[in-house]
Amino acid sequence: MTGNRGIISNGSNNSFSNNAVGDHAKVLGGAASSHVGAAAGGDRGDTEPTSTWDIGVVSILSDELRAVVSELDLRRRKEPGGLYFYRGSLTTQDSTVRVVATQSQSQGQRSAMAALENLHRHYAPRLWAMVGVGGGIDTERARIGNVIVSTDVVYYENRKINPHGDVRRRGEHRQAPAPVVHAVNAFFAENGMPAHLRRRLRSNAPEEFDVYPGLIGSGEAVIADRDSEIRHYLKGYHEKVMAVDMEAGGLSQYWQEHSVHGAENPGWIVIRGVSDNADEKKGHEHHELAARNAAHVLRELLPFICSPQS
Repeated sequence: MTGNRGIISNGSNNSFSNNAVGDHAKVLGGAASSHVGAAAGGDRGDTEPTSTWDIGVVSILSDELRAVVSELDLRRRKEPGGLYFYRGSLTTQDSTVRVVATQSQSQGQRSAMAALENLHRHYAPRLWAMVGVGGGIDTERARIGNVIVSTDVVYYENRKINPHGDVRRRGEHRQAPAPVVHAVNAFFAENGMPAHLRRRLRSNAPEEFDVYPGLIGSGEAVIADRDSEIRHYLKGYHEKVMAVDMEAGGLSQYWQEHSVHGAENPGWIVIRGVSDNADEKKGHEHHELAARNAAHVLRELLPFICSPQS
């Protein structure tokens, strides 16, 4: 007597469940999978963006996110996975701009990249903006309350440590995509350089400040020393580095690594209100002022950096 074993499948889209093959084989109780190839832990559709948004904003501090939410009139949204985002739409002369904002869990490049990934996963923004406060290292232009708009980032952390205390830093310089650079150039062409802006404070008194284009130095250090080796390095690397932060390097790196994908890769921009001079007087006193000025500049930039979709 000949025993036949196995399963023969002729054709496609066949699904087999609760089958046993071979001598003494048994089928143990268990429900069949409702979706062949489904990702463990739930339907992968939960993490796929349902529509494309125009700008995804990442802020680091609560003051920064609060300023963006207030300036752009965003509304809170809690996603099924537990992440919080703030969303809204603004009308410009050319189009309606959809904005979504979130806050990273902590300071630094790694947490910023995680927040960018969350934005990408849930909303797939056409452009990323890092908006908040930074430390000014240009004593003439990066004064407290002024805002630096950056499409260039110098990441200063890479270095080689040689014997006898010889440390050689190896800076990485990245520039935003050309359309973003052209948009920022157009903003300053129409508003002057520096752009002199005014916004209303809660007391209804006017707050006036200047906006400059410039480079941002980025790394993991909180700099509170006017004679810091990092400050000297950045000025020697490029004399137009105006401010420092701890996240813009992560933003530019995230964009760089996503450039290999076939899908459209959004651009990026960094907007930093100067809250201190990266010196011994560094503190939290001017965080709210700097954050609100940066958020106001983002709003003013929207007609330039958000062109209508073709």
